[in-house]
Amino acid sequence: MTKIPVIPAKKIEKVLNELGFQKLRQKGSHVFYRHNNGRVTTVPFHKGRDISPVLLKKIIKDINITSEEFIRLLIK
Repeated sequence: MTKIPVIPAKKIEKVLNELGFQKLRQKGSHVFYRHNNGRVTTVPFHKGRDISPVLLKKIIKDINITSEEFIRLLIK
């Protein structure tokens, strides 16, 4: 099992865009993304704060990929 890192929301957004997710809307600091096949997730963009491993696991689960695949896309 891969250790989940602490990363900024901008890097998560980059991976989501690479996977085909599109920004649906934004409410405050939370951005909602949707894929054409119906998968959805929310990413908080709080200034000066990174995404914790617990929340990142939830996002990875929402987008239905493995953590290893997410890490591979992250370092790509």
